[in-house]
Amino acid sequence: MSEVIKIDVESVEFKSELEKTKAFTQKVVEQFKISYNPDSEINQSVEFGLTRNKLIYGKRYCPCFFVTKSDDDRVCPCKPALEVEIPNEGKCHCGIFCTKEYYNMHKKEELVEEIAHTHSRILSKDECELLLSKKSIDADELVSLIEAREHKVIEFLIVDTREWMENKMGKIKGTDYLIPTTSFYDSISQIMDKKETPIVTYCHVGSRSAYCQQIMKSMGFKNVINLNYGIVGFSGEIVK
Repeated sequence: MSEVIKIDVESVEFKSELEKTKAFTQKVVEQFKISYNPDSEINQSVEFGLTRNKLIYGKRYCPCFFVTKSDDDRVCPCKPALEVEIPNEGKCHCGIFCTKEYYNMHKKEELVEEIAHTHSRILSKDECELLLSKKSIDADELVSLIEAREHKVIEFLIVDTREWMENKMGKIKGTDYLIPTTSFYDSISQIMDKKETPIVTYCHVGSRSAYCQQIMKSMGFKNVINLNYGIVGFSGEIVK
């Protein structure tokens, strides 16, 4: 059994090498005209890993992969990241390096999420569209979207996938259609002409609506967003 190598991150040696690693990653950013990840915690974690590998193995091996001491090991900045991952996915596997477009998009997402969760103002059309491009949203985000819809900033539909009795007991204010999961294929006819309109689905806790979301996508609905935790976790107005 191999010995576990422990590195003291508070040691002078580690701190000194960490500063060299930070200078190294900054050089990579400048040389290849890319950006750091907007999440500073990811960057710090990767820089710690690169520093650890430098001290142990003598090279800044990618901390997201096992070091096998073979030609297959990734040394930062690795060829797969520069030639495949960053151009095609927007960021490298470890996440520390990304395109400027990826950086700008995620900074915008952070701003929209802050506005949606603090309800500091009504969302703009672009901000609404950004939220509606997600696979799922939370209660605060839906509340902000409903507010924007009431002010005619954006158009989208809210679909309840629970059963008739559940819907009568209470539904999210602004719900447009009831399409029960048990009679889904019959009820979906109500909105077959609205495949281009963004649709938010919800149920009791989010599982049935996620199932319906996948079916609707397979049927050609362009943009279907599921409400995480369903009506149980909804913080907005419920009507009966």
